[in-house]
Amino acid sequence: MSKVIPVISSGIAGPIGVLHLPRLWQKASLGAAGKLHDDYPAIGAGYDQMVLDGLGISKEAFSEFIAAKKPTYPECEAWVLEQKGGKLDQAAVDKLNAAIAGYHHSEATRKAILGANNIKDEGKILDAVNLNNLDDWLSFHKEVILG
Repeated sequence: MSKVIPVISSGIAGPIGVLHLPRLWQKASLGAAGKLHDDYPAIGAGYDQMVLDGLGISKEAFSEFIAAKKPTYPECEAWVLEQKGGKLDQAAVDKLNAAIAGYHHSEATRKAILGANNIKDEGKILDAVNLNNLDDWLSFHKEVILG
């Protein structure tokens, strides 16, 4: 099997309402299984670390849990809740989600992603979530569809 390009968007939240957590679970799970595409970190310094910091969970603890238990996504969320005493601080989740949704890449990164996708930069796509989606989808198309 070839290595997998993650295509779950950072703009997706699971039942507990944390943006990017489903993508973090997917990437960490693929990484632990040795199946994550080489261009992607299993747990990176951007949104991945933002989520872990926002939840107050260490990278090491999360990584060890994923590697040892190979959880489904609902099992991952249950573990997160267990780490937080069964309940998340909604104000902290709201702050984290706003930071994720409101994050913008540099102008150079935005222009590079739009250019690679043949999208004219009209200043309409500014957020990193949508730019990252475009980048992932283009990588998926090149590697999987065009081979």
